[in-house]
Amino acid sequence: MTSGNLPPADDQMVISDEALRKAEEFIEADEGATNRLDGLVGQAVAYIAVAMSLFHLYAAYAIVPTQELRYTHVAFTLVLSFLLFPLAARFRNRVRWWDIIPGILAVVTIVYALMGGDDFTDRATTPNQWDVIVGVIFIVLVLEATRRTTGLIMPVVALCFIAYAMFGPYFPAPWTHRAYDLPRLVGHLFITLEGIFGVAVDVSATLIILFTIFGAFLQQSGAGKFFIDFSLALMGGKPNSAGRTVVLSSFLLGGPSGSGVATTVMIGTVAYPMMKKAGFEKNAAGGLLAAGGLGAILSPPVLGAAAFLIAEFLKISYLDVIWMATIPTCLYYLSLLFMVELDAKKFGARDVNFKPEMSLGEMTKRYGFHFISLVAVVVFMVIGYSPALSVFYAIVTTFVLSFLRKDTALFPPKLKRALADGSIGALNAATTCASAGIVVGIVTLTGLGLKFSSIVISYAGGSLLLTAIYTSLIVWIIGLAVPVTASYIICAVIAAPALIKLGIPDYAAHMFIFYYAVLSEVSPPTALSPFAAAAITGGDPYKTTLQSWKYTLPAFLVPFVFVLDPQGVGLLLNIPKGGSWVDIVEVSIKTTLGLMALAAAAQGWVLRQTSLIERGLLALAGLLLVFPSLIEAVIEAAIGRDISYTYVPGILIGLGVLLWQAKGPAVQRPA
Repeated sequence: MTSGNLPPADDQMVISDEALRKAEEFIEADEGATNRLDGLVGQAVAYIAVAMSLFHLYAAYAIVPTQELRYTHVAFTLVLSFLLFPLAARFRNRVRWWDIIPGILAVVTIVYALMGGDDFTDRATTPNQWDVIVGVIFIVLVLEATRRTTGLIMPVVALCFIAYAMFGPYFPAPWTHRAYDLPRLVGHLFITLEGIFGVAVDVSATLIILFTIFGAFLQQSGAGKFFIDFSLALMGGKPNSAGRTVVLSSFLLGGPSGSGVATTVMIGTVAYPMMKKAGFEKNAAGGLLAAGGLGAILSPPVLGAAAFLIAEFLKISYLDVIWMATIPTCLYYLSLLFMVELDAKKFGARDVNFKPEMSLGEMTKRYGFHFISLVAVVVFMVIGYSPALSVFYAIVTTFVLSFLRKDTALFPPKLKRALADGSIGALNAATTCASAGIVVGIVTLTGLGLKFSSIVISYAGGSLLLTAIYTSLIVWIIGLAVPVTASYIICAVIAAPALIKLGIPDYAAHMFIFYYAVLSEVSPPTALSPFAAAAITGGDPYKTTLQSWKYTLPAFLVPFVFVLDPQGVGLLLNIPKGGSWVDIVEVSIKTTLGLMALAAAAQGWVLRQTSLIERGLLALAGLLLVFPSLIEAVIEAAIGRDISYTYVPGILIGLGVLLWQAKGPAVQRPA
């Protein structure tokens, strides 16, 4: 593919190699710092990765028994994790004996489990000595592989849960429980399909890896670059074109990238020079880039890996999850676009000299087939295929369509790279799912989920509002320590029951937890996306993070709508109890208007710079529109009288501020 519609070199500001190096470090912190291997060793590792992808493609099309699929998936994952992720940073780019031996042990333990057959699985509650020895070795290998791929925190969390299971009687009430000895614990975690090989690994083996393969095929066929170039060409050379490009390209890149940090860097290297030339402040620009990266893992058709787990936990179709995410995604991007327009006025954005190498029509004619690949997954699911088979056919579609042009064709070298990258890209999530299986297994074994939900409700005094706030804080805090997938899994089993007990539909509770798990991407001290954006823009990392919070405001607020407002489930495209489609339309419009008011308050700008009083009124209008039921309850409790239609004052206040601004003096921009 050509350079597309990037501006000519003489008009383009160049991001320094040092800035790009720093940004790459944040990608490595998110995805793990892999060995760069060459020679025979590199080829051998690549072929193992290719074999892993081919096995899972075969499993998607053919029938592979559940136990064999999960065991083989974990075996491949562990071997590649030990070969590609070094014991420590100083040992990078070489495979040592201490990388090979754990890989061999991983294969041996899996072979032991597979060859045991029914006799092996029947010994789950009373494992023999060899079962315990092999099981302990396997658990240690899983924890070490997770440490290598994601860092130390997740293994430590898993070890804490193991300690909780073994020393239950020593904990104070209500946390106490009967203790489980090592054989019983190993049997549950290693032998059954309720521990390490449980739901999380099942999703990893059947969906997550297929979607990473799909993303790798899109990337190798040039889809990622096309989506950025297309966004630039569509938005034109207007003052706010760079900001609009960030918003549109982040949505389109969700499939090819699958990583919020990688998407932030990919878009930032292209869009930030234009944003700077247009006059955007560097911290605000970085915040928008990070918000765009976050949007990439919130957006259908390929959401974050945790979205696949929602479908499995709730026993619903992945298409249903996509369906539920549609309106929140639209609200997110509408809010981003609105704030981009305000930014253009706020910073007095200038026209950018922009000369695309080819017209939008010509670009679409040559490379528009990438859009077919992007939507193929949903199309196949709508037709009636299973999610796994839909992704399989989407990969085949991408492969076939790539040959429409020579520069995008997946000839054997590119095909090999796509297959290898697909497996390697799944390692981080796969090891996380395996370790999270330890947590889930212990929660189910000890009944911790029910205990935890009762404790949360007790602390909240039975208040739904306080329970929702406590739950969001719990998910947020856990998300600071562990990857998004892990934080969702942990909180889905320990925190979701509290919301469900208070009458929240299970799908709304799980979507609430999903969104707050994802928000860890922009939350310090592990806010990798804003930090990567700051490395590109040269801004302050923490100021950039604060700016990203402003842009991600809808993602923080919307989950509370479908938990606290009886109409709120309408945002998940579910008809409220006793309601109709009219309620869905009504709550969507109210939330949209409310988010616009809150965005204007956060920006301090509408038609011109707002005063402190105007910002306060806009914030009030936004809250009245976004949380009308909550405001009604608060006012009714204060005055002792029933009131209705609190959103009406919200609309009137917002319109009042808008009209006042229209009558005001000429536009003033902050210095």
